[in-house]
Amino acid sequence: MADAGFVEVPHRGLITLSIMLATIMQVLDTTIANVALPAMTSSLGASQDTITWVLTSYIVAAAIMTPVTGWLADRFGKREVFLYSIIGFVFTSMACGLAWSLPSMVAFRLFQGLFGAAIVPLSQTFLLDINPREKAGQAMAMWGAGIMVGPIIGPTLGGWLTEYYNWRWVFFINLPVGIVAVLGCWAYLPKAIKRPRRFDFFGFAMLSIAIGALQLMLDRGGEVDWFEATETWIYLFLVLSGFWVFTLHILQSDKPFLDPRMFADRNFVTGLIFIFVIGIILLASLALLPPMLARIYGYPTITTGLVMGPRGVGTMASMILVGRVMKYIDARALVVTGLLLTAWSLYLMTGFTPQMGQSLIIWSGVIQGLGLGLVFVPLSTVAFATIEPAFRADATSLFSLVRNIGSSIGISVVSVMLARNLQINHVELGALISPYNPNVQGLLSGTSLAQIDGLVNIQALMVAYIDDFKLMMLVSLAAIPLALLLQKPPAFGVAKASMALAD
Repeated sequence: MADAGFVEVPHRGLITLSIMLATIMQVLDTTIANVALPAMTSSLGASQDTITWVLTSYIVAAAIMTPVTGWLADRFGKREVFLYSIIGFVFTSMACGLAWSLPSMVAFRLFQGLFGAAIVPLSQTFLLDINPREKAGQAMAMWGAGIMVGPIIGPTLGGWLTEYYNWRWVFFINLPVGIVAVLGCWAYLPKAIKRPRRFDFFGFAMLSIAIGALQLMLDRGGEVDWFEATETWIYLFLVLSGFWVFTLHILQSDKPFLDPRMFADRNFVTGLIFIFVIGIILLASLALLPPMLARIYGYPTITTGLVMGPRGVGTMASMILVGRVMKYIDARALVVTGLLLTAWSLYLMTGFTPQMGQSLIIWSGVIQGLGLGLVFVPLSTVAFATIEPAFRADATSLFSLVRNIGSSIGISVVSVMLARNLQINHVELGALISPYNPNVQGLLSGTSLAQIDGLVNIQALMVAYIDDFKLMMLVSLAAIPLALLLQKPPAFGVAKASMALAD
């Protein structure tokens, strides 16, 4: 059976290394700058409200540019687009490190997002192109490792660089990594056949408006009290109308921006739904844990990184495990097992208390890493096992886009729940602090009101975090039935899909 889309290349290992360096560099920059924001605020003369545009400009630009990756790859060649994306990303990273004001930083971050948008989807495309189907699992394991471990180590690395050097090194660190990635890709990446196609500007414009408005709504919602503000309703209108017009357009256009025929592949569509859920769980939990460890347990950034590090170890271990068992076990069973492990880890996290040690945090993180790894590799393999190679660049860009949208929605939802539940819990717990309550009379007699309020705050915050963990646990369990929608691909494509990791 011919393996359509496979390109035989020498130096596959060096190509993979170069591609993954670029991928990890780009993924790190989605989280590495977060912990440096306080240091940037004073250095750039910004306020607490405006400094968040350093993150928003990057996210919005990358989200808008991601869907156009497939067209750029067909028009100019995958190799050329990938190389110039890395070069542009490194140059704009250096510009961010040299920024002298908030407007300059926001502008440089916007261009950094534009250049970086194509790196992740094209890296996945190249790995699928240069590996035969029997090695697809190995390729997706390596790709998934960079995608999932990058956000875990990003805040820790960013905190270490900011604390011991300067926040500017958060961006300067991309230079040596980018140089190695560019040299490796320039020397070994195969040239692809160009397939020029007309650019559907109207379709791109409608999708860009919808995605940009969605990202702005999610990012700005918490600051303007969500739907209490007219701004949020405007964003929502743009999101709904943009997606609606875009959908009608691609169904009726002769040469649409995204070919709707790719959505006829059931595995791919189910994979999009799954990766949306994974995006919610992965980055939402990562967004919750560092501030929780700092606010409740008083951990410094370095300690937080050490405590969360084993989560990445769990992810890597599960990916190696998948390589050994996928040839014996149905990929769908592995996805279900991974979701169950993820739900179990979140259940363990609902048992967190302000007085506990580090062991439960570490072990719940390891289990969650194992679960997410078990889901990610089989899902990435099955989702692209049956899709036509001609749609691969567009499909991988959508895969990355949906994952990022899921992450943005997940972070916004848990952040809103955390803030509101904190207020509710504080009121409910505070109502119990009364001289007429015999359970707290001893506490009141020997403690100041400020100390009591601090204790109530800690307990209310802990309960609010637990409520978020419960929500994500339910999301994990609710995604399990979706595995029934996945079809088992041809034996050649999946039964041997990860043999290379077992070799």
